[in-house]
Amino acid sequence: MIGWNEFIWFGAGATVAALVASVMSFCSRRKASVIFASVTIGILLAFIIGLWITLDRPPMRTTGETRLWYSFFAMVSGLATYLRWGYKWILPFSSVLSTVFILLNILKPEIHDQTLMPALQSPWFIPHVTVYMFSYSLLGCSFLIALYSLIKGSDEKMMKAADTLVYIGTAFLTFGMLSGSIWAKQAWGHYWAWDPKETWALITWLGYILYIHLRILKKGQANILCILLIFAFVCLQMCWWGVNLLPAAENSMHIY
Repeated sequence: MIGWNEFIWFGAGATVAALVASVMSFCSRRKASVIFASVTIGILLAFIIGLWITLDRPPMRTTGETRLWYSFFAMVSGLATYLRWGYKWILPFSSVLSTVFILLNILKPEIHDQTLMPALQSPWFIPHVTVYMFSYSLLGCSFLIALYSLIKGSDEKMMKAADTLVYIGTAFLTFGMLSGSIWAKQAWGHYWAWDPKETWALITWLGYILYIHLRILKKGQANILCILLIFAFVCLQMCWWGVNLLPAAENSMHIY
């Protein structure tokens, strides 16, 4: 049986493999970096599957469990971006993101019982959480490109890479919001309630939609667009976990 008590070993292995992948990418050892990044992904996936079996439910309920998924998808998106555009710095940045969430889960795993409250016992539960975590990872990579571009200077190739990530990430984000609305209708009788988490989800979505709008119309300087991506990602973090710190979160339907 695999539980949070064993995560320290899986987390340590994933972190070491991610570190090696980062070093290999900086040294232009493409094949080795891909292999070790894949090992990182494999280790995290093995733990997710094992935890799923142990809990007898999808590990998607708690903040700690969603951090686990983000660690996994951050490496998947980082590797996919590296393979597609070849930016040797993307794997180290993705590895840092993944490692931060791994360390948070080692220090604060947030263990809960195996049961799911009635609102979570829905066929929308798995696709809703999965597409959100995947979209967060893609948009996280676009954030890294925007941050790098703002510091080092942007070029059109880099902006096009950010565009692709934002387009795909926003598509998954949109599906996540729509599936969440349908789920809310089934669970609570209404599609939208202006809950704090829902409100921040809408703000985040509008931020990325604005970026897409400006890029399609070819308006806005590159630096302004990069700042917009950074702002949207900050809003995403607020939607994901920051809203839990707000006083209004005490009455939120999305805090379990």
